[in-house]
Amino acid sequence: MTYPQTRRDDTVDTLHGRQIADPYRWLEDPDSDETRAWVDEQRAATEAYLETLPSRPWFADTMRRVAARPRAGIPHGDGGWFFLNRNDGTMPQDVWHVARTVDGLAGTSARVILDPASWSADGTSSLSTFTVSHDGRYLAVARSDAGSDWQRVRVLEVETGEDIGEPELVTKFAEPTWLPDNVSYLYNAFDDMGDAVGTQTGALGRPRVMRHTLGSEADELVADLPTDDRVIFDWGVSHDGRWLWLLPRRGTENRNQLWVHPLTTENGRTEVGERLVLVAEADAEYTVIRSAGERGGEARLIVLTDLDAPRGRVVAFDLEAPGEPVTLIGEGDDVISDVICAGDHLLVERLVDATPRLSRYDLDGTYIGDVDLPAGANVASDGSPTRTHAYVGVSTVTEPTAAYEIDGATGEARALHLVDSGSGVAGPYTVERGRATSTDGTAVPYFLIRPGNASTGPAPTMLYGYGGFKIPVLADYRPGWSGWLAAGGVLVIANLRGGGEYGSDWYDDGRLDNKQHVFDDVIAVAEHLIETGVTTSEQLTVHGRSNGGLLVGAVMTQRPDLFAVALPTVGVLDLLRFHKFTIGAAWISDYGDPDDAHDFSVELAYSPLHNVHEGTAYPATLVATGDHDDRVVPLHSHKFTAALQAAQSGEAPILTRIEVSTGHGAGKPAQVQAAEWADLLAFAAHHTGLVPPSA
Repeated sequence: MTYPQTRRDDTVDTLHGRQIADPYRWLEDPDSDETRAWVDEQRAATEAYLETLPSRPWFADTMRRVAARPRAGIPHGDGGWFFLNRNDGTMPQDVWHVARTVDGLAGTSARVILDPASWSADGTSSLSTFTVSHDGRYLAVARSDAGSDWQRVRVLEVETGEDIGEPELVTKFAEPTWLPDNVSYLYNAFDDMGDAVGTQTGALGRPRVMRHTLGSEADELVADLPTDDRVIFDWGVSHDGRWLWLLPRRGTENRNQLWVHPLTTENGRTEVGERLVLVAEADAEYTVIRSAGERGGEARLIVLTDLDAPRGRVVAFDLEAPGEPVTLIGEGDDVISDVICAGDHLLVERLVDATPRLSRYDLDGTYIGDVDLPAGANVASDGSPTRTHAYVGVSTVTEPTAAYEIDGATGEARALHLVDSGSGVAGPYTVERGRATSTDGTAVPYFLIRPGNASTGPAPTMLYGYGGFKIPVLADYRPGWSGWLAAGGVLVIANLRGGGEYGSDWYDDGRLDNKQHVFDDVIAVAEHLIETGVTTSEQLTVHGRSNGGLLVGAVMTQRPDLFAVALPTVGVLDLLRFHKFTIGAAWISDYGDPDDAHDFSVELAYSPLHNVHEGTAYPATLVATGDHDDRVVPLHSHKFTAALQAAQSGEAPILTRIEVSTGHGAGKPAQVQAAEWADLLAFAAHHTGLVPPSA
């Protein structure tokens, strides 16, 4: 097909002695007239093509019905209140309700506290996060506009829902956390933040942990690391108000330090005491679960770590006499993926072959028993040392979150009927577990999900993967899975190296110098699906988002013969310049540093943009991005699209779907999500021969 004309220039960089052409560098400027014109022309060309797809109306109607299902999250409790997000299926954003009890959330006593759809005319402003002061008086609310990672924080009174008139603070990548005085909270600030807000071209400056006190014009520095521009802080405050912990890490590394500050509150102000360094070198990952011990007596910090335990263990640090931590719950055969507090009990979630299982322990690590929850993926949780009950959300590939209340004392799980979601569109399906053998002999597991009416022969199949940042990929809910299964397609969800399904070793085997293992893994799964008769290369789609978009870009350029369709969505596709924009430098932990000669050579070998070759027949490709994405900025998708269009020798189309007023994905209005999924699925169906039952 004929594509809009894309100008090529003679930009060439000399990197580590290599000449690297970058003819579409001009597409990096999202505000130039030329880039805007290119975006408009590409959007028009893509829309014209999508309109010709015979199944597009069917998928559009199906995805509208998926989006129209009523849904709710799980209760979140703090400060004597419980909060719940709910959507009746017509709202662009979930509405948040508040009540004094969990049962009240389902009854008439619940009232609306936050309606994000009212924050913008087009419904693209969304709630990033909120936190409640310990006395239940104030709510710090973080708003995102057009899908941006930047958050604008304001403060409401919970009782009235009224804004108290505090100046709006701008922050990123951390939730505002209240100190025990109930009038001050912590937030992230960045050097040169004023120049970075709202842009997609500049890198973030050095972050600092700041304290804002209501009514004060001057905020206070709590912590920073001036020697490291890439540090990012996580933090938390103990339930008894005695401790502040800080977890500095470099970018997205899954290794961090652990600092603790004692807190004292007198005369209405919390003082932050001298720092106690429990972990000085980031030698492993440390996630604080809770503190334990009475004031004036024993004081411990209970922590989940992979130190000397790739699949995780729970340990306790003595805060009165710091030293080596003591193991409470040792490493087992399965990964500890989460620990939830429920009063004086711990609910430990393990991934058993990428499927969650929940067990109960005392604070000293004594095993009590398992918790009986339905099969599925645990996708949300809320617990606290201050209350006996915790809340967990369970989803499946076609059913959104179902909420359960777990009694930490007894282990009883009670289903909470917070919304009548009705029936889905997908119908019955089966889930099988398969394993492929990767290039180096590693077994690569995957979920094979077939619709109930699937034939026994090869069928159009969508292969989804991620493989990065120690993030586990489970058989959980995504709106598009229902549409694909309802159309009769087969779905495969792969557990690739680089993820967190099988521990730190599995993660390390898919990053930095080992990143090619991730691509070998998904290629092995694709070949195994073909060898076992599940599908054929003419019926196979590969799909992934973000780091998964990199996955798609890499495998479609390495093995263009293997796939009929490629759907790289908001992908990291230029591995030589990703670190120069917004938060990109944080990903050096997974990808390496292009400014380092060794890392550069590794990245160049798989960078999708730099492995597009003229005269190659590439699969039908729909590159998807959002014009306000300030995490993986759209230039990745734009440059990759231009390169593919210029190089394509086959007849399959190379198109890009550029959504306006949306970002990386979070906060995207439900109807916009439905339209995006409809187009991706219709494109994949058309080029794999999938014909929906009534299309």
